[in-house]
Amino acid sequence: MNGVLTLLKPRLWSFRNGSLSRGAWDNRARLYFFSFIGLGFWLGIFMIFYRVLTYFKGVEGFGDILAFKLMSMVVMTFFVLLIFSGVIVTLSKLYISRDLPLVHSLPVTPGEIFLARWLESLIDSSWMVALFSLPIFISYGLVFKAGSAFYLLALPAVAFLCVVASGLSSLAVIGSATILPAGRIRTLAVFFGVVLILFVVVAVRLMRPEQLMNPETFQSVAFYLQSLETPGSPLMPTTWTYDGIRAALAGRWGEAAFHLSLSFTGGLSLLMVNLMAAEKWYFRGYSRAQTAPSRLVAVPNPGRGWSGILSFLPPPVQALAVKEIKSFFRDQTQWPQLFLLLALIVVYLYNFSVLPLDRTPIRTVYLQNLFAFLNMGLAGFVLTAIAARFVYPAVSMEGQAFWIIRSSPVTLRTFLMVKFFIYYIPLVFLSEVLIVVSNLLLEVTPFMMTLSVITVFFMTPGIVALGVGFGAAYPDFTSENPTQSVTSFGGLLYMTICAGFIALIIVLEAGPVYAVFMAGIRGQVLTAPQWFWLIGSLGLALAVCAFAAAAPLRMGVKRLEC
Repeated sequence: MNGVLTLLKPRLWSFRNGSLSRGAWDNRARLYFFSFIGLGFWLGIFMIFYRVLTYFKGVEGFGDILAFKLMSMVVMTFFVLLIFSGVIVTLSKLYISRDLPLVHSLPVTPGEIFLARWLESLIDSSWMVALFSLPIFISYGLVFKAGSAFYLLALPAVAFLCVVASGLSSLAVIGSATILPAGRIRTLAVFFGVVLILFVVVAVRLMRPEQLMNPETFQSVAFYLQSLETPGSPLMPTTWTYDGIRAALAGRWGEAAFHLSLSFTGGLSLLMVNLMAAEKWYFRGYSRAQTAPSRLVAVPNPGRGWSGILSFLPPPVQALAVKEIKSFFRDQTQWPQLFLLLALIVVYLYNFSVLPLDRTPIRTVYLQNLFAFLNMGLAGFVLTAIAARFVYPAVSMEGQAFWIIRSSPVTLRTFLMVKFFIYYIPLVFLSEVLIVVSNLLLEVTPFMMTLSVITVFFMTPGIVALGVGFGAAYPDFTSENPTQSVTSFGGLLYMTICAGFIALIIVLEAGPVYAVFMAGIRGQVLTAPQWFWLIGSLGLALAVCAFAAAAPLRMGVKRLEC
């Protein structure tokens, strides 16, 4: 283990010197910010599950069955996330990391290298799932009034599940790396992972799972209960974890220890198999990873024709714009994200088509326009999520070649403006399509349709500019995967400010829009104070949008010049 500990020391020293060093105010500020956000999510998860489980507990007859079915779904979801995250992280740690040539030059065996990297990938891919699973199991313990021993068993149960998932992921990566180059594996993993998520999202939504809460949709209550009590396969690691936690909730400690011992020995067995596979095949796969893989899909010239379309721009600006477009289409890891985006848009619009407005006790005209007004904020949040994935990492995607931009005859302001317009044009088109189609499905009034279209049109520049500006203010030019920068301090700060920006616009418009809507319903004329209120609120909202579109770009330029 001396070689493994030696390989792990740089990671430990980096954490100690980077996160906990004295005088690093920026690092401490980020730590406090992440802790505050994480604590908020942690408490939110706890409150939601506690409320749901309390409701289930009060349902006589099959409330416990619903609660345990929810637990099995949670465990399965965690396991799938751990598998997918483990594949991506393990692949990067074992085959793609930039420090691997230095590591392989050290007097250590491939088995020691694998074990050290596997421990790192286990922690990196599992810590978040393990941390945010705790409030769920704590809520189960409080609702079912389990003893303190339950919490002592729940924590190792989650840890053993993480070990099993990481063992399966690393075994799949080692086996695949002996056949395909690591770069191709990462592309395929991202593609099939997104396709899987896409399929699950669409399939679950089309099944309309909200109907499952109504037992009348089944032929009988007995069939309904039987469908919920279907046991899992005893060969699945998720079954071991679920059965162990359920037995601990009921106070059957012997049964709980048996199922947890299955998880523990299963994880150790997978680790031993991984070590034997690493000794035999790891270096072969690492050698194949040094070759440049061919493209998954051939793209002859992704930027063909763009030079002619953008010929009205000055030559340096035109070159930057064409480079940005070509870089986007050449990065084939972006394409699965587009498929997922398309599926989410379909689900987003489908939700409006199945709203049971005709079966509500409230007048349909109120609900239609209320949903249309709230839909502006929802569309803004969807746009923020898309911008966080594509716009925020745009500056970081330049990588270590950013010096070329600095030495080119283009100012940093022009550089950021090119980034802004490249993403603004498709995103404003997408946002308007979402608003118009969803409002047509809701059959809203012409006033609400006009207001929604104009509001989203002026909100979109602010959301895109915030993404470009904060991406420039907090760039990461050394990351092996710049798209992960959205989970950094700057990315979370961007999404937080965007959420506040969207909420502020909605709040500014809510009062006067309600007054106009009610005046139209009652056939009344707006009074002079109401007109001043309407004009003042809309003018202030427009000023906020203009500020959000201009200030972040200036901030980004100043930070890049430092």
